[in-house]
Amino acid sequence: MGATQRENMDPAPYEVEFMNVVVDKANDLQVTDADSHFAQFADVHPSKIKQGKLFLYDKLKPADRERVMQNICKKGARFTYMTMDLLDKKGAPLFVHCVGQNYEDSTLCRMTFADVSESRRRQEQLRAQAVEMNELIDLVCGGVCLFKVTPEMHIECLYLNKGCCRLFGTSQESSRLRAYRLDELLHPVFDKAALKQAKVLTRGLPASPGAACGQIVFFADDAAEWHAAGKRVVMVRIETSPEDLAGMAVAEGILTARGGMTSHAAVVARGMGKCCVSGAGALNIDYKARTVEVDGVVLKEGDFISLNGSTGEVYKGKVETKAAELSGDFAELMQLADKYTKLQVRTNADTPHDAQVARNFGAVGIGLCRTEHMFFEGEKIKAMREMILAENAEGRRKALSKILPYQQADFKGIFKAMEGCPVTVRLLDPPLHEFVPHDLKGQQEMADTMGVSLQYIQQRVEALCEHNPMLGHRGCRLGNTYPEITQMQTRAILGAALELKKEGVETHPEIMVPLTGILYEFKQQEEVIRAEAAKLFAEAGDSIEFKVGTMIEIPRAALTADRIASSAEFFSFGTNDLTQMTFGYSRDDIASFLPIYLEKKILKVDPFQVLDQNGVGQLVRMATEKGRAIRPDLKCGICGEHGGEPSSVKFCHKVGLNYVSCSPFRVPIARLAAAQAAIEE
Repeated sequence: MGATQRENMDPAPYEVEFMNVVVDKANDLQVTDADSHFAQFADVHPSKIKQGKLFLYDKLKPADRERVMQNICKKGARFTYMTMDLLDKKGAPLFVHCVGQNYEDSTLCRMTFADVSESRRRQEQLRAQAVEMNELIDLVCGGVCLFKVTPEMHIECLYLNKGCCRLFGTSQESSRLRAYRLDELLHPVFDKAALKQAKVLTRGLPASPGAACGQIVFFADDAAEWHAAGKRVVMVRIETSPEDLAGMAVAEGILTARGGMTSHAAVVARGMGKCCVSGAGALNIDYKARTVEVDGVVLKEGDFISLNGSTGEVYKGKVETKAAELSGDFAELMQLADKYTKLQVRTNADTPHDAQVARNFGAVGIGLCRTEHMFFEGEKIKAMREMILAENAEGRRKALSKILPYQQADFKGIFKAMEGCPVTVRLLDPPLHEFVPHDLKGQQEMADTMGVSLQYIQQRVEALCEHNPMLGHRGCRLGNTYPEITQMQTRAILGAALELKKEGVETHPEIMVPLTGILYEFKQQEEVIRAEAAKLFAEAGDSIEFKVGTMIEIPRAALTADRIASSAEFFSFGTNDLTQMTFGYSRDDIASFLPIYLEKKILKVDPFQVLDQNGVGQLVRMATEKGRAIRPDLKCGICGEHGGEPSSVKFCHKVGLNYVSCSPFRVPIARLAAAQAAIEE
């Protein structure tokens, strides 16, 4: 059998229930009490494998070592228990290393040293190194470890782990537990037996991890109704909008035909901890017929469908799920991470519930609170639409007075959940057309509510439509055009903080102006905010400290960060939009060409998933350096989805940012990545 053919073989999954590994003075790895089939994982020439002996690692050529290790660690290799002896030059054991671990089931590995002899001359010399190494391995590794002691008194480890293994020592860079694997611990997963029988219908982008199974629904109202009736549902949409939030909140998962990793569906789903597959372009969705067709297979509303948000796979029918299991090792790992980390981890949260979830995962504040998501509940949306569709400023203020108490109550709940921690609130950002009704029924309802004609409402809705809305009338441009919106939101934010101050709750509000590209855009908004704050404080006879800063998400803002920092007290990099505007790639439409770009190696990774350090990253670095040259105490962080991606987090650490902010369920990933970044310095 040729080497190429062997490498393409998938080794049969095999579980080693018990094995002893001895590292002797010759550095041979001896395997005893293990089935000989374990050697299949090595996939090396038979001459290099004997019964009971895995291989002589040090005798292999460097190219063979890499391949051997990869083959050992992939495709189902699993160790449930292992003991390991360190031998000195005379063959006497120094330590026993015990590992209780089951990597496939995502149980975190815990490693401890235990003495096996009373006293050895070299034992105490090694202990200091061993304890520190042990602690680091607890933090950064997730597989089986083989130790040896070098003549130079270094403790070296050969780590066996699916997709991640190599030889390293105390003086070398350590192999790390891949932080993203923590996602598997925090979200539902498919039952393995059920998954084996499942039929893949199509694939999309793995927009939010976890597993979901439920009946297909196409509209938010139906999702809410079916959920209330005790049914599990999966929302299937061409693409989602803020109007779909109520349905998304009750759905087991979300599936869209369009959209990338930072589309509305992806971002909201990650914030909710919901499974989501986006950009599944093979889907042909017919809202009128309430069907979805994929390669000739037609599914109707009510049919079951299953989603794997970690891989992007969509399955026909039911694939049963089970809740993820968290072990005590998880909390231990997080405590150890906090011991080393320098970069703070905040969360992106828009509700008290999301804030509390994130805080339970260790978030130390909110880096992004999106105010627009608050407008889609009950009577709020009616008042919001009334404000948008009003003829003049007087009409807008009348509608805004209805919104104010809702907003203030929302902020009060969020501040309370994050008591004592900073909360960055982004002022209204999306284009207004996202909030208005586009169906005849909704338009008629608004006409009746406002006492105007249906024709007037339709004309106003049409007037709000833009050819390129993400570059249009949104962000600070809204606040500068309609300052009454900024006034209302400022009063709601600071009013909530004042109420909590009376109740003895400590708050640290930070008001963030979105989409600044020009210093004067920011200054105009800052003036409105501070003037309204002064007016509110005079009325209340009390005050509270707050900061005003901006979101850096336009390349020009990064290039002129020194000027903007002359007024802004903090920067928050909105890397979703910054990536969009730097590359010129639409966040929502990239799925149409991304697979081809990845296949042809034009792109190595999706830039909306992994921060482009050579381009977008340099804008982040430049803006941070320029801003702090003017304002040395300038607080800088990122709040785009890159804030929960491990390599991006490590880049933020190197650049010297104060914090990263990410979806609640990605907080543990960011905390681990931040600790690893500190260790790697």
